[in-house]
Amino acid sequence: MLTISQLAAYAGVTVRAVRHYHQIGLLAEPERNHSSYRTYDAAAVVRLIRIHTLAEAGVPLARVQELLDAGPDEFADGIQEIDKVLRADVRRLQANRQRIVKLAAGDHLALPKSVVGYLDRLRGLGVEERYVVLERDAWIIIAAQAPHLIDAIIAKKHEDLDDPDMVALYRMLSGVLDWTADDPRAVELADVLERLMIRALEAGELSSDNLDRQFDNQFVELMDAIALTSSPVAVRVKAILEQRGWSGWTRVERLPTNQPVG
Repeated sequence: MLTISQLAAYAGVTVRAVRHYHQIGLLAEPERNHSSYRTYDAAAVVRLIRIHTLAEAGVPLARVQELLDAGPDEFADGIQEIDKVLRADVRRLQANRQRIVKLAAGDHLALPKSVVGYLDRLRGLGVEERYVVLERDAWIIIAAQAPHLIDAIIAKKHEDLDDPDMVALYRMLSGVLDWTADDPRAVELADVLERLMIRALEAGELSSDNLDRQFDNQFVELMDAIALTSSPVAVRVKAILEQRGWSGWTRVERLPTNQPVG
């Protein structure tokens, strides 16, 4: 007959594990002998080894009892079912690991691959990292709001970067975070923006079926607020454009020529 320590040693588990199996009903706890000790026989060793083997294989303890008491066919079916769950867990963990590896790059957090590629292109143009981070945060919000549109929007942004004025705009924006509200370059920035707006208007890109028209007004106001609070120059540039007959920031519109501005 074996003591609890000897039983645990034979099965390759700890005494604490044996006691836990007692508590959850997987292993019967023997009565005390005349010396007030609990002793175990060979059957207890076999059962404990089987319990330990199943648990080490990933079988939840809640199902170990069921498998121990099952017949051959029921045991095989139960193992197949557990294996299916474990394979699903493995796929989930592998996918999580891939995400973790991507997150090491920073931009991949909450951003689809298309946006990350666009941000990398901005960096390649020499855009300052501080500004890229501002764009990244805005794209996180956009991607969460419209995941079904984000790839199409980014594809259009890549097309826009083929325009020298758009490249010039980004290079100016790269340093705008250090400009004061009265910086004379604000007018030059407004000039570049207006040229791009005129081209967009002529190309029909400000029509009601454009991608940015699919966002509701509240979301547009949120994105405008992010842009306008990023730099004191932004408010001034917006005012200049309004004086020239343009409204909006995220959703640009041409004001009627007879409509007062300001």
